[in-house]
Amino acid sequence: MAQLEKHSFEELDQLVKEADLGGREPGGKIGLGLAILAGAWSLFQLWYASPLPFMVGFGIFNDTEARAIHLAFAIFLAFCAFPAFRRSSRSIIPWSDWLLALAGAFCGAYLFLFYNQLATRPGSPTTMDIAVGVVGVAIMLEATRRAMGFGMLVTTGLFMAFVFLGPYMPEVIQHRGASLSRFISHMWLTTEGVYGVALGVSVQFIFLFVLFGTLLDIAGAGNYMLQVSLATLGHLRGGPAKVAVVSSALNGIVSGSSVSNVVSGGIFTIPLMKRTGYSGVKAGAIEAASSVNGQIMPPVMGAAAFLMVEYVGIPYSEIIRHAALPAVISYVALFYIVHLEALKYDLKPLVRERQPTWRERALGWALGLSGTAVAFAAVYYAITGVQYLAGDAAGWALAVLAAAAYVGLMAYSARYPDIAIDDPLAREVKLPLPWPTVRAGLHFFIPIIVLLWCLMAEELSPGLSAFWATATVMVMVVLQPFMLSIFRPDGKAEAAVSALKRGVADLWRGLVLGARNMIGIGVACASAGLIVGVITLTGMGLMMTDFVELVSAGNVLVMLLLTAAICLIIGAGVPTTANYILVATLMAPVIVELGARSGLVIPLIAVHMFVFYFGILADVTPPVGLASYAAAAISGEDPNATGWQATWYSLRTTVLPFVFIFNPQILLIGLGSWVDVVLVCVTAVAASLLFAAATMKWFRTRCTWPEVAVLLLATFLFFRPDWVIDQFSPKYVKAPAADIYKVADGLGTDEWLVVAIAGQTLDGELQTKTVALPMGEGATGRERLRDGGVTLSQLGTDLEVAAVKFGSRAKKLGVEQGYKVVELKLPNPSRPSTHWVFIPAALLGWLVWWMQGLRLRRGRK
Repeated sequence: MAQLEKHSFEELDQLVKEADLGGREPGGKIGLGLAILAGAWSLFQLWYASPLPFMVGFGIFNDTEARAIHLAFAIFLAFCAFPAFRRSSRSIIPWSDWLLALAGAFCGAYLFLFYNQLATRPGSPTTMDIAVGVVGVAIMLEATRRAMGFGMLVTTGLFMAFVFLGPYMPEVIQHRGASLSRFISHMWLTTEGVYGVALGVSVQFIFLFVLFGTLLDIAGAGNYMLQVSLATLGHLRGGPAKVAVVSSALNGIVSGSSVSNVVSGGIFTIPLMKRTGYSGVKAGAIEAASSVNGQIMPPVMGAAAFLMVEYVGIPYSEIIRHAALPAVISYVALFYIVHLEALKYDLKPLVRERQPTWRERALGWALGLSGTAVAFAAVYYAITGVQYLAGDAAGWALAVLAAAAYVGLMAYSARYPDIAIDDPLAREVKLPLPWPTVRAGLHFFIPIIVLLWCLMAEELSPGLSAFWATATVMVMVVLQPFMLSIFRPDGKAEAAVSALKRGVADLWRGLVLGARNMIGIGVACASAGLIVGVITLTGMGLMMTDFVELVSAGNVLVMLLLTAAICLIIGAGVPTTANYILVATLMAPVIVELGARSGLVIPLIAVHMFVFYFGILADVTPPVGLASYAAAAISGEDPNATGWQATWYSLRTTVLPFVFIFNPQILLIGLGSWVDVVLVCVTAVAASLLFAAATMKWFRTRCTWPEVAVLLLATFLFFRPDWVIDQFSPKYVKAPAADIYKVADGLGTDEWLVVAIAGQTLDGELQTKTVALPMGEGATGRERLRDGGVTLSQLGTDLEVAAVKFGSRAKKLGVEQGYKVVELKLPNPSRPSTHWVFIPAALLGWLVWWMQGLRLRRGRK
């Protein structure tokens, strides 16, 4: 257990603070004042997200004002919470930091304080405006260095330098440059730079979801999820590693930080993994890979899901639907990988005090699965029934129902003692029993149900949904100690009063901690806004398209590999949210444009998932993999060795983005029936398992190289059945452009019409692109096309794109005004189903299984 001798629990707690909260903890009145300021930030965000301002007609802020206040809070607290250097005091704030905090807060709030004056002189900044902008940018960069490290600072600095060095750049990325006045006006006085979409999403969505996760963790949900995972999986071979995988997936539902995910679970699972036989490097790598994958797990996805709503332009419910299967595939494959590691090294499982018989296990699983299904059905019909009966008063009725459910579940769980988790360093680890562990925290599902119901069923905005879910968990945090004091047999009135005070104190601690968790994210989103501003100011997006096309020589696969490498570099040391903003702004349009030029129709959500996946993989990839560093600190092993091992485990995640670029069915796109959905889900999981076995060189036993090749071939056939069919039957058949309205008349809302369009680039070169025109709502095909963002005009025999609605999906998919529609590409009616390819793929997998079975039987003889 050398890892915990080298790194005490206090040191690991400090590691999380340094990474997420800032390591400075001043005491006395200053500490109290900063806590009040952090709590005030949380209360402001709750007020802004709630319907209360519009109900009382007071405290209504527009988007720009709210962003300015948000940034002022973030910068001020960044200089108070994050020391300048490692050797700087963690308990005293020097006078220089106070000056920087005050000046930064003033510059950040400048758009709020002088909003009316700035509105009267757009595009004509005064000397005061420029001075404030220059100081603001400089101070924000220093806040970025402190909160996010040199990685984000260097990235932002290089982009800013590109603005002024444009005339001196190589021809492929050369531009005119910009003056200081224009740069500051664009970045600090408009919503194109610092106060752009990135900071707006931080204000509207991210803060509340971070606060929601923080409060849920303070209530005990994080520990509960770990306990449930340990109780249900700890007795399996390689159990602690499987606990790490599942608990990270559960924590990823509400967590926005891979580092805190690593430490909160890894401090328990990594010692247990080492105890059962995993090496320190592999134990840390499993935890790091699991925790980073928590960022791809719906519904939060490290807050990237809400950013995708803005960038892709589709409802949140669709984002979650598309993201679900790849996330599940990735975790199932990692679960299988740790199982194969356990088989390779013949690791023994942890033993329960009493081993249940197979009948007891079967009965337990049957009751557990059926009980879960009944619970889901009961929740659904209870909510819909109350809504039907209560009518306009449904909101209040549902609040009463949630309160009654909470009281009932607390009364039930309070009858039993809290589940104690043994010290992982103890000689014997006692595994908790499944049902007593599960029943101890059923009330934790109430705020999650509120969140998902508001998002998926009621289709409220993510911000308002997060508000109601956060309000629910706030009530839970306050009342939980009080409920336990009442319902526990030894509860007394005096204990109940003190318990209520403790609940209020826990709530205040959650508000403060939630704000501190947001400091780095808020500053990073502002810095990401600077980078986005550089891209819009210089036209870097078009330059990057030309650059990648030049290097890749027009080859789509090379283009994707190059894009993946750029995403990994950009994502190094950058938090999930800022990471996604950068890669989505810079690299997503590149894939869309070059794919269209190559005749490949790529759904926009697939493009954004591609860059998002490779952006977050930078958290495990050396030399800057923050999650790997955190895991190595716990295991006491080399961070680079841990990072490379985690990268190897993450290969099953690395291959998925390439799959859903070429085969969007993995994102549940283009599936006609539930049979198709089930078949794609089953075969995708099978492919991920076969790929995991190939990369681990172990299936039933150790694989030979020919067997690895066969497994990889089976994986390819499962993931890319369309490639096989394409060899003898094209996906599309051509039709004349004049038939476009007749074809569109037969398409429904949200369906797509694939067309080839041709026109001239800005350089005067002719080019042809294949794009998908989205169908909106309307009675005719012409109306559905127009509602989808495309207006066509007839010029003689030519059909031309007359207008493309700004910000529409058609615009984001590369449809260009002035281009001519050359031809339609309709689905080939005689094309065989791609599902036929699954048969030889399954036979190849079975062949390896059978051959290894023969080898095992010969070995026994």
